[in-house]
Amino acid sequence: MSLVNHSKAVTQAGKRAVKNLRWWMLALFLLGVTVNYITRNALGILAPELKNSLHMTTEQYSWIVAAFQLAYTIFQPFCGWLIDVLGLKLGFLICAVIWALMCLLHAGAGSWIQLAVLRFFMGASEAAATPANAKAIGDWFPKNERPVAAGWAGVGFSIGAMLAPPIIYAAHASFGWHGAFFLSGCLALLWVGLWWWLYQSPATHPNLTESERAFILQDNDPVPVRQPFWRSMKNISKDRRFYGIAIPAFLAEPAWGVLSFWVPLYLANERGMDLKQIALFAWMPFLAADLGSIASGYLTHLYIRLFGCTRINSVVASSITGAFLMLSLALMTLVQTPWLAILLISVGGFGHQVISCMLSALVVETFDKGQMATVNGMRGSCAWVASFAFSLIIGVTADTFGFKPLFIAMGFFDLIGAIFLVMFIAQRRAGVPA
Repeated sequence: MSLVNHSKAVTQAGKRAVKNLRWWMLALFLLGVTVNYITRNALGILAPELKNSLHMTTEQYSWIVAAFQLAYTIFQPFCGWLIDVLGLKLGFLICAVIWALMCLLHAGAGSWIQLAVLRFFMGASEAAATPANAKAIGDWFPKNERPVAAGWAGVGFSIGAMLAPPIIYAAHASFGWHGAFFLSGCLALLWVGLWWWLYQSPATHPNLTESERAFILQDNDPVPVRQPFWRSMKNISKDRRFYGIAIPAFLAEPAWGVLSFWVPLYLANERGMDLKQIALFAWMPFLAADLGSIASGYLTHLYIRLFGCTRINSVVASSITGAFLMLSLALMTLVQTPWLAILLISVGGFGHQVISCMLSALVVETFDKGQMATVNGMRGSCAWVASFAFSLIIGVTADTFGFKPLFIAMGFFDLIGAIFLVMFIAQRRAGVPA
């Protein structure tokens, strides 16, 4: 192998260059999102134990969940704007420190009200994950790689949820629910240190080769324009393309909220599972979601190759495919066997992550770098408005009517969202927006 092609050539600055550094930076970000989801999903895994220990009703638990979702909804645009203005490294770092500390404080909660307050502040800081996702992809990848990168980035949002049940169960078995929260908070602080040490932007990273830097910047995107928060929000809200992304996100997010916060309780109440059984099986929908994340970007290449779709239309088609897979949640209500129910929920997890990753890809495809994080934050807010409302609906109806009507509704929501994707985003012919 020649020195030119050597994967770790020495740069002029004396630093060792790393081949394909953009993928290593994406992996570092993915690790952070993984930890993010372990910390947030600890609550759902521990829900049956917390209800008994803190003497909570299902409605009170729904308010704890809703407190997180309300903050997540409100603060996503602000976190996105903060990341656009301060840059991904510093903006994401500030938020990560806050969510790690909030998770540590969960260990000392003595009532559902205290948990609700902590979840609010945790949700406000963890709201940075969605806008940071778009920023990482937009900063580090050229346009032709962004759908695939979006798919891999989405893995962090589900692999953390997949790993949470066994990690939290093991911590709970050894240290109780207090120790489970404390352990997940420590994991978050550990990642904060790695992020501060290893992450730099493509413009300043000392280990990035000049050839890869040129590859990343090949699209010659204009220099991002930093706008005041309210002006940026106003400009984005006038763009019809935003609604083609935001409305499908609104209709998609209730399913993910249910997977993250309510499936363990559903398995306990309606499928008769104990905490150990939940830990053994509740990770499966998130493994399927990981596979959906990875598959989504490659599915766009398949639509381009087989049907000659434009890049944007291939992303839309991939998302619509995920919408049809969501019908499995409605079908799940017809089966009696618990493992078959988990299998159908897992198909829904796969479909949801296809949709979610492709909506992120559409953000980086259709908006400039100076707006990506803000737009993705606004998209996330629209999504979490629905998730927040749906959690409150579950809280007041699940004990009376059960979960079946809610799963049936979630099975059809995304097909409605697909209509708006076609109306506002899909191109009627190459290069011409609808």
